[in-house]
Amino acid sequence: MISTVVWGTGNVGRAAIRAVEAHPALKLTAVLVHSPGKVGRDAADLAGLEGRLGVTATDDIDAVLAASPGAVVYAASGDLRPDEALDDIGRAIRAGAVVVTPALYALYDQRNAPPELRDPLVAAVAEGGGSLFVSGVDPGWGNDVLPLLVSGLGSTVDAIRCQEIFDYSTYDQEDSVRHLIGMGHPMDYEPLMLAETVPTMVWGGQIRLMARALGVELDDMRETLERRALDAPVSTRTMGDFEAGTQGAVRFEVQGIVGGVPRIVIEHVTRIHPSCAPDWPTPPDGGAGAHRVIIEGRPRIEVTVEATDEGENRSAGGNATAVGRLVGAIDWLVAAEPGLYDALDIPLRPATGKLGRSKQ
Repeated sequence: MISTVVWGTGNVGRAAIRAVEAHPALKLTAVLVHSPGKVGRDAADLAGLEGRLGVTATDDIDAVLAASPGAVVYAASGDLRPDEALDDIGRAIRAGAVVVTPALYALYDQRNAPPELRDPLVAAVAEGGGSLFVSGVDPGWGNDVLPLLVSGLGSTVDAIRCQEIFDYSTYDQEDSVRHLIGMGHPMDYEPLMLAETVPTMVWGGQIRLMARALGVELDDMRETLERRALDAPVSTRTMGDFEAGTQGAVRFEVQGIVGGVPRIVIEHVTRIHPSCAPDWPTPPDGGAGAHRVIIEGRPRIEVTVEATDEGENRSAGGNATAVGRLVGAIDWLVAAEPGLYDALDIPLRPATGKLGRSKQ
């Protein structure tokens, strides 16, 4: 079995512990945490599993990497600490580990990543013999392999639209939701994630991946942005109160332009409460989130995926499926040559050996 470390125990890390424990080819051997309050706690407790897994959380990075793990699921956030995340991932690769992570947006399309990000990782691979696969927590499969798979079912394809429709009211990452995305701030606040060119920096790699797979050349990428204010104050379970008149919903697109027309589009519709912007796309059952692929062509095809996890944390299903894609790639990556990989390299894989392994 492949010795596997989970680094970070937030929204992604909790799901990663469960996914590693359920995978027949992987063995959870360490959990790395930052918070002193989590050190010494059993991994099952941190992941919301019953019983004990016999793996206690530690903050000793050197000791964990010195044990030469086969794989690291890097689940620590890269949103507010991209340089630190890059350094951490490089350390794990130099230790010889296969690393899977959603933390480095620019590595979604690793072939075209900026040299200042890619070059240190290439050097780490050469030094330590590890590998890296980055896929989005939004989740990545909804913006690459799923639309590409569905596109092959049609006779003609005019456009591909990938939608994430998300309710942040139960999401456990307040700094990102409030400050990066701007929920709860006055409408004249300029959130970093919505600044011009930033959405393209984050999701443009997935547009390029799809264009490469479809055999088309992109003329350009464009962005659109809409924001809505809350009509009334709302309270959330995980992030407290949001005042009327502050930002309550965001809708933006990153458009891949082919022949002067938007042909490959990634769209995000996010709210802090379902009452805001009710005329925008919503999940079919009014739930917390959905991921939708729309193929405009002949025939027109629409596929919506909804996932739920963690009980009251209704937004955790998307994280869990994103983690499933990452963790499910580990044994393939271990068998492959060291290097940097993207979503087009990693095959779609069935849940072989996982049926009936769920632990609550």
